[in-house]
Amino acid sequence: MAQHFLAKAGIYAVRRVKKSDMEKLAKATGGTIVSNLDDLTDEDLGKAELVEERKIGGDKMTFVTGCRGAKAVTILVRGGSEHVIDEIERSVVDAISVVAVALEDSKMTAGGGATAIELAKELKKYAVEVGGREEMAVVAFAEALEVIPKTLAENAGLDPINTLIELRKAHSEGKKHHGLNVYTGEIEDMVKLHVIEPLRVGVQAIQSATETTNMILRIDDIIAAKQTEPPKGGGGGGMGGEMGGMEY
Repeated sequence: MAQHFLAKAGIYAVRRVKKSDMEKLAKATGGTIVSNLDDLTDEDLGKAELVEERKIGGDKMTFVTGCRGAKAVTILVRGGSEHVIDEIERSVVDAISVVAVALEDSKMTAGGGATAIELAKELKKYAVEVGGREEMAVVAFAEALEVIPKTLAENAGLDPINTLIELRKAHSEGKKHHGLNVYTGEIEDMVKLHVIEPLRVGVQAIQSATETTNMILRIDDIIAAKQTEPPKGGGGGGMGGEMGGMEY
């Protein structure tokens, strides 16, 4: 009944809207959520250029577009199956999160394995200064970082050893931003190619890997105990309680 009279008055009405959707709509339009019509004022109204209903693949959806100063947006994800949609959603969320981190920190590093190779190079220099058994640990840490460009090369169908050698050569010549271009297989300046990543992502990856390694190294022994069973069958034959008429 209410929808009928609202429609006659030219008012677009929607029912059974989730609370989370209402909150996002309020952010997008600048409106205020009001639960009692008696409290409604002009200041509570949000603004949008167009509110319309569209049919997307058999589902009717309400689109609110042209919001001024919108603080919320909607991304419509479609796919042939639930698995495809979930994968697209995961990729979109990852991309948005990376951009958000980059804007928050305003610090970036070169991609394509350039940062990992440069860190490994400096760590190997530092290892010589440390000396002793600690030198071996530092070198091992540096070699672990080199797994990143090696994996990039393998995923691109390239020879990981040759790629690693070329990367080391480029960085030894002072080309700090040079990394692997997975499309051409060449070692190029990642900053010029705009292949970059937020600093926080790289730092978090190294910290997590280091903490995991430390936890494993703290485990001295793994003792596996298994209950042993007695041998099957009776006692051995041959010498029994009697031998040659002599009783023991």
